[in-house]
Amino acid sequence: MVAPLSAWPWENLGAFKYLLYGPFLGKVLFSRLQDNSMTETWCLHVLILCALRGFIYQLCTSFSNMLFLTRNRRILQQGVDFKQIDQEWDWDNFLILQALIATLAFYMFPIPANLPVWSTRGFIAIIILHVLVSEPLYYWAHKCFHGSYLFTHYHSLHHSSPVPQPFTAGNSTLLDHVVLAAVTWIPILGTCLIGCGSISMIYCYVLLFDLLRCLGHCNVEIIPHQIFEIFPLLRYLIYTPTYHSLHHREMGSNYCLFMPLYDALGNTLNSKSWELHRKISLSSGEIGRVPDFVFLAHVVDITSSMHVPFVFRSIASMPFTTRLFMVPLWPIAFVVMLVMWAKAKTFSISFYNLRGRLHQTWIVPRHGFQYFLPFAAEGINNQIEEAILRADRLGVKVISLAALNKNEALNGGGTLFVNKHENLKVRVVHGNTLTAAVILSEIHQDIGEVFLTGATSKLGRAIALYLCRRRVRVLMLTLSTERFLKIQKEAPTDYQKYLVQVTKYQAAKNCKTWIVGKWITPREQSWAPSGTHFHQFVVPPIFAFRRDCTYGDLAAMRLPDDVEGLGCCEYTMDRGVVHACHAGGVLHSLEGWTHHEVGAIDVDRIDLVWKAALKHGLKPVSSTRKQVQM
Repeated sequence: MVAPLSAWPWENLGAFKYLLYGPFLGKVLFSRLQDNSMTETWCLHVLILCALRGFIYQLCTSFSNMLFLTRNRRILQQGVDFKQIDQEWDWDNFLILQALIATLAFYMFPIPANLPVWSTRGFIAIIILHVLVSEPLYYWAHKCFHGSYLFTHYHSLHHSSPVPQPFTAGNSTLLDHVVLAAVTWIPILGTCLIGCGSISMIYCYVLLFDLLRCLGHCNVEIIPHQIFEIFPLLRYLIYTPTYHSLHHREMGSNYCLFMPLYDALGNTLNSKSWELHRKISLSSGEIGRVPDFVFLAHVVDITSSMHVPFVFRSIASMPFTTRLFMVPLWPIAFVVMLVMWAKAKTFSISFYNLRGRLHQTWIVPRHGFQYFLPFAAEGINNQIEEAILRADRLGVKVISLAALNKNEALNGGGTLFVNKHENLKVRVVHGNTLTAAVILSEIHQDIGEVFLTGATSKLGRAIALYLCRRRVRVLMLTLSTERFLKIQKEAPTDYQKYLVQVTKYQAAKNCKTWIVGKWITPREQSWAPSGTHFHQFVVPPIFAFRRDCTYGDLAAMRLPDDVEGLGCCEYTMDRGVVHACHAGGVLHSLEGWTHHEVGAIDVDRIDLVWKAALKHGLKPVSSTRKQVQM
């Protein structure tokens, strides 16, 4: 049975809980027809405060997830996983609660109807009330919540998040936040009741309260230790992220709200607090843990550039799709794109742990369409080269190139960099061997003929050569007879007859298995017979135009079950699923292979790579048909 006051009254409403702000908005609209006294406009201030408070939590969460800024200042190094994100999904419930409590308190207590905008005495009074009332009250209440019964039924939810984040501050039970609301609003009410209240005082106190709560939960140490060495007493007046992080890890100490003074007075101060803070602060300028594997990704389009954890953590934890509420942010993303295009370096956006190895995703700040601009090629290659050299200097073992970063026309599938820098210690991998294996695993053994576009590309060539060895007739769409003959000669003599050059889509009007490696229009798709299945390895994916046909996803694999700290989806992939080229790099790292995987795909290694992937727990993914064994 659920303990009383542990569940939120509106927890079953989902997104409809925001309709609870409706009465506040109605009151504001009604006040426009009446006088503008404080009594009538209080609801407006409540709505503005809720919006600003939510913005502060979002802003601080975004900052804490900016690995390119915070990676060397993080207190706990593990990533925030999907479980924690889902658990903290309704972190903002307390904002609704405090809006209701604030409004109720305003109409219950004899607060002056017209508060001034500013009152110096009010700021002094609220500071005194906070230090003498809120701090000891919270300390005592917090300590009580760590008792057996209250912790189990009410406070354990707050401590269940393994990595503190600003949103963690809001993730707790109803009773927990009722107490917190009292701590927050008692100084405000007290100051107003003694006649010293002001609008600015209310705004400043509430927003500063939230900012300090976010500071304690941000998991990023931003306060330099030198300031405490210069002013020793200051360490008892303001806590640090390290200080509060110790409370989450080693319960039984550091109970204070914002002032460690009360922990010192109550003999609950963790003895490691200052030394650990000094250690983390000193090491902030050093290079932290070096990833074993890096996936060098790129942005597909402007809208998808917002699908990263440091924009909206919750949205990034779901497969990418264009959402209406993000459309107004498009101009901002466009301006950022221009700035990054002009001057930007590769930066880290996410990481996860697998088999004790750190895997990071770095992103080249270039959008998909830029890869097809001839004048942009040199700049893009320079950024990719810089990322590879940076990984080499850091000691990264494997760096895998995402789809367009290994474009054949751009850099020969990574060959350009390997030939230019012969002494690279980091292994450069395009991962296409596993991509080919995933696509081929979807081709049933009884298929006798396939139609292949993008037939002379790296993947197209490998797929064609592999299938012809299985005595599958491959209709290779290409206008270049020279390139076709070159590939055909690579096949064993007895199997060359299974490779057939075609120059028009009409040639596939009777073939129900299409492998698409080059983007095709709806008009070109119309030549496929009814019941055709479109396998594809083209970025971006083709439009699902035909209702009488089925479409496969891009080649992808699900990461092993023991992956830790993974909290964002890779583009349109489901949770825990990555593109096959990404998985190919992971496999390269797990196997400890020492060769570069660039340029043409070694067809003889496809079966080897496939078996190794299955051995390590990588699972093929297909949303349209059952996988078959190769």
